[in-house]
Amino acid sequence: MSLMARFRKLIHKKHNIASKIAAVLLFIIYFLIFEYLMVLENQPKNANIITAIYWATTTITTVGFGDVVFTSQAGRIFSIIMQILGIILISGFLVNYVITPWMDRVIKFRLPRKVSSGVKDHIIICGYNQMVETLIDELAEQDLQFVIIEDEEELISELSYKDIPCIFGVPSDKQTLINAGIEKAVLLIANKSDERNANIVLTAREFQHLNIIAIVEDSSNAKYLKYAGADMVVSPKSIFGQFIGKKAMDRLVSRVTGATEIFEGIHIVEFPIYLKSSLIGKTIKEVSSQQQFTGAKIVGIWKSGTLSFDPKEEDVIKVNSVILAVGTPEGLSKLKKLAH
Repeated sequence: MSLMARFRKLIHKKHNIASKIAAVLLFIIYFLIFEYLMVLENQPKNANIITAIYWATTTITTVGFGDVVFTSQAGRIFSIIMQILGIILISGFLVNYVITPWMDRVIKFRLPRKVSSGVKDHIIICGYNQMVETLIDELAEQDLQFVIIEDEEELISELSYKDIPCIFGVPSDKQTLINAGIEKAVLLIANKSDERNANIVLTAREFQHLNIIAIVEDSSNAKYLKYAGADMVVSPKSIFGQFIGKKAMDRLVSRVTGATEIFEGIHIVEFPIYLKSSLIGKTIKEVSSQQQFTGAKIVGIWKSGTLSFDPKEEDVIKVNSVILAVGTPEGLSKLKKLAH
């Protein structure tokens, strides 16, 4: 459970306790006012706790048998207030203790708990966060099947609403993994806390055919996840740091870095397309018209995770595209500027 979910649960618990205390105090005030008004109206026989409870119950529930009534203006105003508050209290009681629990049970019962029998060669992702959002886009683009396991009801409900394949359950539980089709899966990604990932990996390792990737928060815990049985341990923080460093140097250096010379004076290199590149949205044909200025030729493009050495003229360059170009160092440097 996330920190925010725990915080909401704690606040809700404290709110329920405060509500119950407030309700008890409110009834005590009702009883005291009732007895006081009965004495003022010369009805001393009704000025007792039993009659007060009887009158308050019939009034709050808006039943009102009429055998105990106020005759003064103050008493009648008090009765009106009791009836209005009674409707509010009953409505709140029904919502909090009848309707809401019933809806929670219905929603929890309807949460997906098992993948269909036809799902196979898929990826199991244990834990959902922003990083997984990006991964989902990539998997969808490559037409790869996947399923997400989460143990937070609200999150599973949201994912189900978005038609994202998911099931509700504890990722480290063997039955949950079986429900996720682990026997037919090809890869499992443990994406919870380091401690929980260790338990997930230990459980999943029973299935020897499976490749397991563990996401580690603290790189010092990588060796323990390896011991648990992870085939690969990935530290997003380390990768991100290396990526930022590489991209920073790539932008600062005017020459083309990472190029391979295939003939004398002719190099081949990959160019990632940056967010504000003037090439985004253009076809290979449109870019070819600019090649007279760059002196470089696009000979390949990464599409849906696959490198195509036969790019079509109608292929569109996107933000996440990577183009493969051949040319002189000067020409490639000009193309690099366009890619940026």
